[in-house]
Amino acid sequence: MTVQSADASSGTAPATFELKSAQLTLVTLVVKTKHLDQLAVDLEARFGPQGESPDFFDTDGLVIDFAPVQLVFPDANWDRLCAAFKRCRLVPIAVRGLDASGMLLAKQLGLLEAAAEIRRNLASNAKAAQTTAFMPSASATAPVTQVKPHAPAPRDASVPTMVVNKPLRSGQKVYARGGDLVVLAMVNRGAEVIADGNIHVYAPLRGKAMAGARGNASARIFSLCLEPELVSIAGVYRTTEKELAGDVLGKPAQVRLSDDGKEKIIIEALQS
Repeated sequence: MTVQSADASSGTAPATFELKSAQLTLVTLVVKTKHLDQLAVDLEARFGPQGESPDFFDTDGLVIDFAPVQLVFPDANWDRLCAAFKRCRLVPIAVRGLDASGMLLAKQLGLLEAAAEIRRNLASNAKAAQTTAFMPSASATAPVTQVKPHAPAPRDASVPTMVVNKPLRSGQKVYARGGDLVVLAMVNRGAEVIADGNIHVYAPLRGKAMAGARGNASARIFSLCLEPELVSIAGVYRTTEKELAGDVLGKPAQVRLSDDGKEKIIIEALQS
């Protein structure tokens, strides 16, 4: 829908502006600790300039959910949190889960109360994508489910598939924002490939691969030679310190989430 302003005297629409409806994808940070200084440290360790995934966010709008800890508005810690958000390229715009006095303080700082339609949107997509206060390293014995309750960004047909035709060495990282990633050469140990959509590696995959990075639970990882250090779909991680089964290790295979709603990583051979 597009609405142009009309000139009352002439009935014509001026060229100075127009109004358009828009759908925005918001990230929600579900706060699960009252130690907000530690939260700031953990966020920067993961998503800050020197963190594990410094390019994960790109000035994304942020809703902060304080409901799990029933915390009053953290005015004393707000500057510290804002500094962490800025370094992680997150822009706080709304809060939820505060009492009336806390919400009043939040509004005085320019924050909005998460609207009902945002809450409904988050609730309907909670199973597909959820975010914890921070993302710890994955355990070798079990997958780690990360919570990221923002709706998966709709696939934009104008976003081209990113194609990488050179080997990725240790320390290199490639992120296909908004689309799929195709790698035509080896992904060595210590390298990372990340995509909001699917990841296709037509060569040995020996580093880390994270598909559906912004909550797309239907995303998959494909490789002609699966030997990864870590795989992740929509924030559900599995490391491979414990060796993969013989029918998939070093063979053509795919990685996906289970269909039973339990957010479990499934690794299975590709049938020829």
